[in-house]
Amino acid sequence: MRGAEVLRDRSDERRQGLRWEDIHLEDRYATVFAKKQRLDDRGLPQPAIHPLQMCEKILDPPNENWPVFPSFHRPTLSQYLTDGLTARGYTTTEIEELHTDRSQIEVCTEFDVTPPSMTTGAGRHVLKRVCDEAGIDLGDVHAYLMPHGARRGAGEVLVRTSGHAAAARALDNSEEVVREHYSHIEAGELADEMTNAFEEADQQGG
Repeated sequence: MRGAEVLRDRSDERRQGLRWEDIHLEDRYATVFAKKQRLDDRGLPQPAIHPLQMCEKILDPPNENWPVFPSFHRPTLSQYLTDGLTARGYTTTEIEELHTDRSQIEVCTEFDVTPPSMTTGAGRHVLKRVCDEAGIDLGDVHAYLMPHGARRGAGEVLVRTSGHAAAARALDNSEEVVREHYSHIEAGELADEMTNAFEEADQQGG
């Protein structure tokens, strides 16, 4: 899945982030607003299931419209809480008192105030921080794992193990595009075939 299919895209009001109602863990798929401007079902590989289950358990969302990856930006959550609770008749003092022994996201959960989804920019920032804390340096221009990089890595695994057609289906791309993006794999495989052919010819000639 693409970053803008699971996180909020500030430049597109239709992309408000993946919601729990879009996730079907038992059947292992998620419904996203795809790049092709339509709703599409995407398979969830087994390694993604347990982290999502743990995420749901920890967040304990009060309703299915909650974002799978909520924003933890303090000013943003503060504004959402103030607006949501003020509309229900809470005073400013009462709202402030709610924060004395709870985090903002806990108040959102307890009072069923749906926070916005994390933005694509915030998602990149989180990945950069995680890479820095883990001491991971990819050695490229970004120096950290980006959502697109993870998608590209998954595509490479799929091409090597299942072929271009299967990778194209999983990545929601045409087989032609996949062959172009991962041409180095096919080139390497052809090089191996040529090497084997030459070695076999040498053995037969000898």
